[in-house]
Amino acid sequence: MIAKQPKIVIVAAEWHDFIVRKLIDGACETLNRHGISDFHVVRSPGSFEIPLLTKQVISSLRPDAVICLGVVVKGDTAHFEYVCEPVAHALMEISLQTAVPCLFGILMTYTLEQALERAGGAMGNKGSECAEAAVSLVNVLRSLHSE
Repeated sequence: MIAKQPKIVIVAAEWHDFIVRKLIDGACETLNRHGISDFHVVRSPGSFEIPLLTKQVISSLRPDAVICLGVVVKGDTAHFEYVCEPVAHALMEISLQTAVPCLFGILMTYTLEQALERAGGAMGNKGSECAEAAVSLVNVLRSLHSE
């Protein structure tokens, strides 16, 4: 449990919404379980746009952490390569530049079935895992600042 409630923002892609909605639900349930009620969900058109929106969210809403959720499925085109690596690097860079944790919950799978397995199926729920990590990181960062 955290002494002062952190402000958490979930930035989630609209693409593959039937899967992303499960990730959002997992994140929200986990935050609620930790007694965190100060969180917002901001929707992005797709996963590629998440870094820009995340940077703007940090600038305008000043959250303690941002949980980034989306789904990119390999399919038959090269879009997978052009989306996955740049998004991962951009979110890491935003975290380092702003000192605001940007949790990476963007599923990068070869099939929709694999994504569903990671959105509440056999492989757990990545949204929930990211929310757990956000709570943990906020606690660690706060403890470092209080010393």
